This record gives sequence, C-alpha cells and structure tokens, in this order.
Amino acid sequence: MSTTPIHAQRVAEVFSGLETAPQGLSTSEGLARLSLYGPNLISEAPPPPFARRLLPHLVHVMALLLWVAGGVALVGGRPLIGLLIWIVVLVNAGFSLWQEYRAQRAVSALRKVLPAFARVLRDGRECEIASSEVVPGDVLVLAEGDNIPADARVIEEYGLRTNHATLTGDAVPLRRTAEASLVEGISQVERPNLLFAGTSVASGTGRAVVFATGMLSQFGRIAHLTQEVREGPSPLQREMRRITRVISVIALGVGTLVFFSGIFYLRWPVSEAFIFGVGIIVAAIPEGLLPTVTLTLAMAVQRLARRGVIVKKLAMVETLAKVSVICSDKSGTLTQNQMTVREVWCGGRMRSLSGVGYEPAGEFHPAAESDGARRDLKDLLTAGLLCNNARLIAPAPEHPRWASLGDQTEAALRVAAAKGGLSEAQVSGALPRIHEIPFDARRKRMTTVHRGPEGEVAFVKGAPREVLALCTAIQIDGREQPLDQERLREVMEATDGFARHALRVLALARRPLAPRSAPYLAERVERELVLLGLAAMMDPPRPEAEAAVRRCREAGIRLVMVTGDYGLTAESFARRLGMVTGDRPRIVTGAEVEAMSDASLQAVIAEEALFARMAPEHKVRLVAAFQARGDVVALTGDGVNDVPALRKADVGIVMGLSGTDVAKEAADVVLARDNIYDGVLAIEEGRGVFENLRKFITYIFASNVPQILPFILSATLGVPLALSILQILAIDLGTDLLPALALGTERPEPELMHRPPRARHQPLIDGALLGRAFVWLGGIETALAYTGFLAVLAAAGSGRTPLERLMHGLLPGVELERGWRLLAPAQDINAYALAVTVFYAGVVMAQVGNAYACRTERGQVRQIGWMGNPLLLVGILVEIGLLLVLVYVKPIAALFGHVPIPPVYWIGLSLYPLILYLLDWTRRYLVRLMGRLREVRQGAESS
Repeated sequence: MSTTPIHAQRVAEVFSGLETAPQGLSTSEGLARLSLYGPNLISEAPPPPFARRLLPHLVHVMALLLWVAGGVALVGGRPLIGLLIWIVVLVNAGFSLWQEYRAQRAVSALRKVLPAFARVLRDGRECEIASSEVVPGDVLVLAEGDNIPADARVIEEYGLRTNHATLTGDAVPLRRTAEASLVEGISQVERPNLLFAGTSVASGTGRAVVFATGMLSQFGRIAHLTQEVREGPSPLQREMRRITRVISVIALGVGTLVFFSGIFYLRWPVSEAFIFGVGIIVAAIPEGLLPTVTLTLAMAVQRLARRGVIVKKLAMVETLAKVSVICSDKSGTLTQNQMTVREVWCGGRMRSLSGVGYEPAGEFHPAAESDGARRDLKDLLTAGLLCNNARLIAPAPEHPRWASLGDQTEAALRVAAAKGGLSEAQVSGALPRIHEIPFDARRKRMTTVHRGPEGEVAFVKGAPREVLALCTAIQIDGREQPLDQERLREVMEATDGFARHALRVLALARRPLAPRSAPYLAERVERELVLLGLAAMMDPPRPEAEAAVRRCREAGIRLVMVTGDYGLTAESFARRLGMVTGDRPRIVTGAEVEAMSDASLQAVIAEEALFARMAPEHKVRLVAAFQARGDVVALTGDGVNDVPALRKADVGIVMGLSGTDVAKEAADVVLARDNIYDGVLAIEEGRGVFENLRKFITYIFASNVPQILPFILSATLGVPLALSILQILAIDLGTDLLPALALGTERPEPELMHRPPRARHQPLIDGALLGRAFVWLGGIETALAYTGFLAVLAAAGSGRTPLERLMHGLLPGVELERGWRLLAPAQDINAYALAVTVFYAGVVMAQVGNAYACRTERGQVRQIGWMGNPLLLVGILVEIGLLLVLVYVKPIAALFGHVPIPPVYWIGLSLYPLILYLLDWTRRYLVRLMGRLREVRQGAESS
C-alpha cells in the first residue's frame, strides 16, 4: 500500500491504494471488508455513573426540604415518620430515574427508526445500502442533499460543494475537486479533495472512494473528545420547577410559622408543634409532579411513533400544542412526489403525454407529423435526458414498482424521454457530459456541458422566466428562428396556461459552445440560448392533503403555501385543496419579499396570501415575520432548500421517505409515512398532552387542600387534627399516584381541534387552574372529609359536640339520638382514631370523583367516554384496594393509626365521588351555558 497521503495521490493511485476500481467493490468483497473493518458506526459514549444520574433527583428543592423534615423527625423522637419521609424521597428519586430511562430509551429507539442509506457502486451497478455497511474501498455516488457516510477521496465531481459545519462550524459550502492536493501546512479537513463523515452535499454531484469509516473517520476522532451535551429544560419543565419551588417555599414558610406559633403563642410541646410544622410541609409538596410530567411527554412521543410521527425531543410535544401557523412546501409535502410530464410545448405545438408515475410506458398525442416536428420533440427530450442527474430504478423483488433516485422533476423528464423512444445509453454515448453547473436556488436553472460530433454543446433547464431571459432564438421545425415579441408572447401564454392547470413548467434550451478557452462559468455559458420548448408536469395531491387542510381550518391553524413553483401553479393547487378561499388571494414572489420592508411584509402576511418562487433566505424571513406577530410556526419541507427555514421555525417537520438526509437532521419532527395529515395529528396530540398536564396537576393540587387545612384549622381554631403525616404520604405516593398517571394518558377531547391555538406565552398553570384545584375541588373534598370526621365525633359525643348542637338547631324537636347510635363506634374502637380513619378514607373516596371530574375542564365526560381510559379505571380500583388494605389489614392499619370503619359509614363514603362529580358537572354546565349565552349576545350585537 502506498505511503503517500491519500490527498496527495492521483485518482488512479487512490484506486490502487485502496484495492478497488471505478466500478466499485463486488458484493462478496464488500461483505468481507465489513467483517474486517466492522460496521460504519460511531460508538456511543458510555452513560454517566448511576450515582451521578441519581444525585440530581435527591438534591432538588423539594427533596432537600423533605430530607431536612425527616432529619428533624428523627431528632424529635419520631423515627418512623422520619424514615418514611426519607423513603418517600428515595422512592420518588427512583421513580424519576426510571422515567428518565424510559424517555431516553424511547427517543433512542425512535432515532433508529430513521433510515440512513448511502448510494454506492457494487458489482458495477448503483445501489442503495445502509450507511452502517459502507466499507473502505466503496465508491460513493453523491448528489445534492446527501449525507456523506464516511471519510472519502473525491474521484469525480460536477460542481460539487459540501457543507462542513459539523466539523468546522463554518456553514459556507466548500468547493470539492478530484485533483491531488499537494499544498503543505494545512490540515486534513482543509484538503479540497476530501469528504468527511457527518458532512453533507450542498450542491452538485460527484463520486468518491471511502478510505475511513466508523471511529477511524474524522468525525469518529472528534467523538472521542466530545462530551455529551444534555438537553436544557423545556419551557414547560422550567415552569413546573418554578411552581414547585414556589410551593416549597410557601410550605416551608407556613410550616415554620405554625411551628413557632405553636411553641410561643399556643404553648404547645415542641414535639406537637413539630408534628404540625412537618405535616404542613409534607402535605403541601407535590412529590410526584415533575416525574409525572416527564412520563406524560415520553408516552406521548411513543404514541406518536406508533402513528408514524417521530418526535426527536420530548419538549417539542409541548411546542406542537401552540402551533398557529403552518408554512407548507408543495412538492413532496402536499403532493405524492411522483412527478409526471403531462404535456410539452415545442416547435409552437402542444402535445400531451399518457402514462403516470415512473413506468416508461406512454405515448405523445398527437404524434409528430413531419421531420421538423419530430426533430423539435427529439431535441427537447434529449435536453431533458442529458441535463439530468436522476436515476430510474426498474422493478425488483424488494420494490415491485418503478422508482427513482434524485430529483423528481428530473426523473419525470427521464421517463418522458424513454416514452419518446430515446435510449439513455445511446444519447449519453453520443454526447458524453464533461461539465455541470449545478442548479442554484437564486439562478433557478441547471446547465450541463457535453462533447458531441460537432463540438461542445450546453443544455439548460430551469424556471421559464429565468431561462427565457437568456434566450435569443427558438427552434421551430428543426430550424432556429429569432425569439421576437410575438414568439415570446406565445411561449408565455403556454406557460401561463400550464400554470393555471396546476402544472409545473420547466423551460429547456441549448447553446453550441466554442472550443474551451476559459472556465465553464454560468455567466459565460448561460447566454444567447436557443429555446427548445416547455415541459409541463404534475405531481398529484396526496389523498390526505385535503383532509389536513380542512382539519387545520377547524383548529384555527393558518396553512400557508410556501413554494418554489410558479405563482399561478401554486394558486391553482392551493385553491384545489382549499388552502385559499378568497376570489383574489395575493401571490407574493420571493423577489417581492426581498424588496419589502419588515413592516410591509407584516402587512402582507396579515392577508390571505401564498408565496411562490421562494428562495431559502425568503422562507427564513417569512417564518421570522410570522414569529414576530406572536405566531408559533411549523414549517414542512423535504429538500435541501428547506433546511434554513426548518431550523428557524418553532417546529420543523420533514417527510421521512422523500426527505433528504440533511432535511431530516434539521427537522424536529419526521413523518415516517410522508403523510401530511400525520403532522396535524401530532399537533392534536400536543394539544392533548397540554390538557392532560392540566388535568393531573389539578388532580394533585386538589388533594393538597384536605391535607393542609387540618393542620391549619387545628393550629388556629383548636379543631382536632384530622390527618396524620403518614396518611398524607399514603395519599401522595400510594392512592393518588396511578390515577394521576392515568390522567396523563387521556386521549384528546373531541372538540380539542375546534378551539383556537393557545398563545405562545400562555402559562400551563394559570388562575383558572389554581382556582378550580384549590378553591373549588379542594374545598369540596375538604368539606366532604370533615363531614365524616365530625359525624364520628358527634356520634361518639352523644349530643355534646358542636355538630350535635348544630343539628338540633336545624331540626328542633327531631329525635336524633337513635341515628347517632347507629353511627357510634363500637366500645373497643377509639372514636378519635375512627374519625381520623374516616377523614382519610373520605379524602381518598373524594379523589375518585375528582379523577373523573378532572378528565375534562369544561366538556362532558360522556363525550370522551366513561370507559375511554381503561388505565384510569385500573388506577381507581388499585386506589380503592390500597385504601381497604390500609384500613383493614391490622399490621398495616396499626402503622398508620387506622381502625376498621363500620359498614354503615361506607354508605356515606361511597356517595363522596358522586357528590363531588355532580357538583363539578353543574359548574361545567353553567360555564358552557354562559359561554353559549355570550356567543348569542355577541352575535346579536354584531348583526
């Protein structure tokens, strides 16, 4: 093997040194080298030690507060309470760690779903293999948008430029060359003939021989030195942490105040004051809140994955809930991405072409009548065949239909040429390509230079207006004629006619070149062209696109078409899908956007408009304009030209099958089935997750009220303490846990997508949630629990309790003693212990009704189905089962200070869920009624 560095070798030496050939490796050799070198993968860094992952869950604000409370309990002579509080911290940390592992595993699994392929030459044929199977000696076939799977030496290039931002941080595309690099004093990354794993092709085409894979690549070396960057908390997670910190500080303040007030004002013993202070702290802290949020987001990501929507980051689920504008590309997103030439215009004549898709079967109608007409059609098809980098793939066992590699419009031109009887091998053999000027989003055209029998010739294809501006002649009946105003008007009428029927139009031209005396620069080659004609093609809309548009309208989401197509084509297509409804929507071109001020662009996007002929920088500016208005913007795309805007948008959505590798990397969401409606489902799921978070937060906060108030009422009014610290822990980490998790899995409510999007800065926890949880639901739970508590004390006190006197006052002359005797505890049961047990059971039973009430904030449970969430039913059954165990299993009941509840009390306790639910149902009904009355009043005022 040569000792000369590979960048300094000539192409022939590269093949010799790597023991390969221009036609690539054989299949057997590829397998042998894969066994020798191993898969082309970057080794993942080992996870941090278990202790380092566990520590953050043990030292956050709430955990520290509970550690201190447990320590004080131990010092204060309450070792059981102290140990249980510490167990709470450890169980909560373990649960959070498990959920974090589940979330990481889910996201890791989803990353594996994304296919990563490379185009290589094997046995002399171009084929697609998994990037992990690329080996040294493989010949890569590269085109615009491809990710480079391994370090490689360029051996052939046509305007090849690559983006090395992943290695250098510089996003400016760099020109690549096949020539040997002999310059000294520069690094390997700076060599113009080397390509590196992890980078991408920005423009042009080429071929390269792989010389390093996996951890031996430049990217692999960097991976050794790179620390894994942890994702920062999402806005939702920051809000949750802020809320829990506030609650912790308030709990600490109130607990401390009660502790010192009890000692110095009420003259309590220190141990009793301590119990009250610690009780308030433990009751107020929502121990399971943060891990439940993480698990809810992780489960949402997994549900979306099963529906073909791959969300790369958990936090993106929250952002999806806020989307108010979708800027959608047309080709490949709203269409099937199987472009088919339907009509051509050449020699002043219009011809239609039969056949659909990529199967080269079809005919031109009418057929060419004369030699001149046949020459016009042949030259047009020849230009489309040669100025082309796509490849057609014949049916095979693994893909039974015709398919393509490369740009869809180029594939359509190649199919049209085959239908016209042209042989690719014969045409390419007669006119071999010697240079390419790649397509550029600003020039909107592509040029290839070929060597023919009569000298060199350039073929140009691109947007009609851009190509026509460079034409001075037109071919008619096989002869060149001046492109005068009359001819130009005919061409433009044909172009506009195609566009009005939603056909995409390409102009094709030719120019004979003088012998080469200077570089093939665009400004030198693309001038004085001879127009050969127009090719009009259609990419039919996806069946699900119309449903997606309708769903977005119902959800108050604005869907805006942003395309590189001709304006009339975009309008016709948008009207067909229902994206525009006005008589004269404004069509804004990229050139107009470039000339607008920010204020003018803001005024334009406030109207119904669609955007055509948009370059990448125009899309970025459009997204920024919507964001400046306060919109949360999702942008869909699939090509390289969409990448800057995908990164700029709040949510970048890319097609998983037709999208380029670069676009998939830039996106936040990948639609694995290329189904735009799946993107709408992702928004619906995001909205559902937001509502579910509010549901279980309401559920958790509501139960805190009957946990805190007993300590406050006892400290201030002398009411007997109705709940112990151990019972609070049993509620928070026992009976409440599964129903809270179940509320996080609720399916979106039916009317969810009929509401407008929530504002960008609308908080998750607002006044309405706090009022409903702490005042309304928490107040009802407290009243119900105290009803049972005081009833037991009244029955035991034989009329000497405040409750007994109140009952006599309300019902004078009515004999109540017999009823109280029915409720009185047995002689061997402590009345106070029974009252505390009934209070605890009352909170748990009220939480059953609270769980169903929290399933909807203002709707009706029957709309989402009483049995619509089986996990909630399981959670409630487990909740009731735990309650019975804590009350009736003697060793456990003794630990918590419980005594058996007489059966007669269960009659009242069983009514608690129904009472709470009916009261909240009445509130929701009144809210809906007031809303309808408000709508009627507003309608009357507007009319």
